[in-house]
Amino acid sequence: MFKTIKNALKTPEVRKKLLYTLVLIIVFRLGCFITIPGVDTFALNEAMNSSEGIAGLINIISGGAFSRFSIFAMTISPYITASIVIQLLAMVIPSLERLAKEGGEEGRQKMNKYTKMLTIVLAIVEALGIYLSYQSSGIFVSPGFLTGFIVVLSLVAGTALLMWLGEQITSKGIGNGISIIIFIGIISSLPGAVTTLWNLVFGSGAFSTSGLLIALGIIVGAIILVAGVVFVQTAERRVPVQYAKKVQGRKMVGAQNTHIPLKLAMAGVMPVIFASSFMTFPAMILQIFIKDISTATGFWAGVYKFSIATSTSDVPIGYSIANALVYLLLIVGFTFFYTYATFNPAEVSNNIKRNGGFIPGIRAGKPTTDYLSSIISKITWFGGFFLAVIAILPMLLRFTGLNIAFGGTSILIVVGVALETVQQLESQLVMRHYKGFLG
Repeated sequence: MFKTIKNALKTPEVRKKLLYTLVLIIVFRLGCFITIPGVDTFALNEAMNSSEGIAGLINIISGGAFSRFSIFAMTISPYITASIVIQLLAMVIPSLERLAKEGGEEGRQKMNKYTKMLTIVLAIVEALGIYLSYQSSGIFVSPGFLTGFIVVLSLVAGTALLMWLGEQITSKGIGNGISIIIFIGIISSLPGAVTTLWNLVFGSGAFSTSGLLIALGIIVGAIILVAGVVFVQTAERRVPVQYAKKVQGRKMVGAQNTHIPLKLAMAGVMPVIFASSFMTFPAMILQIFIKDISTATGFWAGVYKFSIATSTSDVPIGYSIANALVYLLLIVGFTFFYTYATFNPAEVSNNIKRNGGFIPGIRAGKPTTDYLSSIISKITWFGGFFLAVIAILPMLLRFTGLNIAFGGTSILIVVGVALETVQQLESQLVMRHYKGFLG
């Protein structure tokens, strides 16, 4: 990884992309410290220090922007939710399905346009919910229609700006723009996690042996998690493919042996991000329609507690267990959905057959499709459950009384995005070397 970064810095084109990405990241971090107009910062500190639940989860992903009530307080979550909805609709609406599969570049642009439009709608709904939730908390200087309009407009504009920054990083930077924004937001909480570990050992003013053992256990556990995530993210099942001799023009092309690399975690960290957004969305909506939902009782109050059970310790253990089970099922389900959305066994089988290839021991056509589908199903089950287990580990850790924000989900996202970014850099370096050779 360090060698790749070193080579990237030596290559002028890639270095410019890295510097451009760095500038946009700085813009993102500066925006996290710009508080929305009309907010009383002293009252905000008191309110946020005592808040948990959905606010705490959003604050981790936004890199502390939510606790400062900045213009990036909602981070990029509306865009992620909109992407989920559009992809799900593409599976049930024939016109969207044709647009996604057969539309080419124009179809991709239209799907992106629909995603942006839905993002703005969801951002307005979420911003309105945030304002109504904190309207009576005293953090606004003069609560009213004008203040609410400014707050909602600022939050929606911040999300739109983040969406634009992500697109610029993807098109003109090093790629994976949305993932990098989430990545930067999460690692900005790393100093806070280090401070928590320090307080375990020296928090009482004296050295604590038990605190040292707990801190070492957390560090060793984090190292094991990172190693496991790296192993699963890079591991792959290689399906051998043989191509027979054929005539191309006036030349006879000889037989060729190659393979299809099928990753264990083909979907990457996207299922975890999708599931997190899906789980927290009901709490955001309920905050709009029910005043003081955190202290309410009844069915919808139970739904709210269930939705925030991953990020607060003030709910009964039953809610946490149910939330963990649903969270696990969502991650596995989104893993299958995202894998089959990006890898079509029938299409791969047809391409192999069209080019005169075959998998040893497997007939071309439908048997090849069934064989690939069987392999994809097995490795996706493993990858999905691995992601789910790592993601729900913080829920188990929370019952020990420790509050480590940099948990399993954060490690999954950080390591996954780091690996994808390094792969992007390597591919760009390879392309640059090919250009230099040909030129």
